[in-house]
Amino acid sequence: DGVLVKDGKPYRGIGANCFTLFYRTLKNPGDPSYRAQLAALAKAGVPFVRFMCGGFWPVDQRLYREDREAYFKRLDDVVKAAEESRVGLIPSLFWHFPTVADTVGEPLDQLGNPGSQSNAFIRRYTEEVVRRYQGSPAVWAWEFGNEHNLACDLPNHHQHRPEVWPQLGTPKERTARDELQFPWLCTAFLEFAKTARSIDRARLLLTGNAMPRPSAHHNVTEKKWTTDTEEQFGDILRRDNPDPFDAVSVHLYRDAKGVYVGGAKTIVDALGLAARHAAQARKPLVLGEFGAERQLGPRERQEAVFLEFLDAIDRHDIPLAAFWVF
Repeated sequence: DGVLVKDGKPYRGIGANCFTLFYRTLKNPGDPSYRAQLAALAKAGVPFVRFMCGGFWPVDQRLYREDREAYFKRLDDVVKAAEESRVGLIPSLFWHFPTVADTVGEPLDQLGNPGSQSNAFIRRYTEEVVRRYQGSPAVWAWEFGNEHNLACDLPNHHQHRPEVWPQLGTPKERTARDELQFPWLCTAFLEFAKTARSIDRARLLLTGNAMPRPSAHHNVTEKKWTTDTEEQFGDILRRDNPDPFDAVSVHLYRDAKGVYVGGAKTIVDALGLAARHAAQARKPLVLGEFGAERQLGPRERQEAVFLEFLDAIDRHDIPLAAFWVF
């Protein structure tokens, strides 16, 4: 009914993004720094972390594809350390949106094809991870990826195709087939969600999406950058977090020009709009990222913005949020 529940009771908590928690030991098995990080977070009373559960570039996927036992041994150790520290985990399985298609040698439009190698990879990896860790008390949710909605349906898409780094496993060039459209992404979302839910019926499923662009509806319908109305924002927010995803995922940072979704002018108002539309969808709102960047200037200014976020989270009863970055 739109209420986040943990251990049978309504729950609210603020955790941390720990992006490289697994990535460091994936790249270097001699790096066990995840243990110290989780211990420090536990000591500070931070209840959970969100982290990249896989490789960022295609080259990072090599160990998984060539030696599953070694790959999962490293991930096992991270999960075990979280259990010992009693810190929850939100693994984000497909963090960098082009990497799945690049790994199997397909253009991004194949994310929209349920029978593609890309979606076969998504189903296989999701099944292996969820089945392996569904019994762990550390796992709080399963997340698809990171902010993939922001790469969809751009009016000037040809100028913003995914980066090309052949030495890291990307193709040598990109084409219009790599200009991500939301229907393609939604197909991949649903392949992930159906696979995870067929194994684990208890935990949250998250898209990992950011707050929609302020002009996301007009980007799709008119190929323009016109600011959306609140109603149009709500339509896109629900579109971005379809069933069976049972929560609404957003990420939010301060905008220097005060341009937020649905005509909002402040952090408090923008988060309030998202909370209202999530409630209408009968789903809890998860603020997967928030924070205050160093570019804001003096520490006092950073702290003021951070406190503005905490006030917004409290004022709108946001059940789950995670600061960026530890």
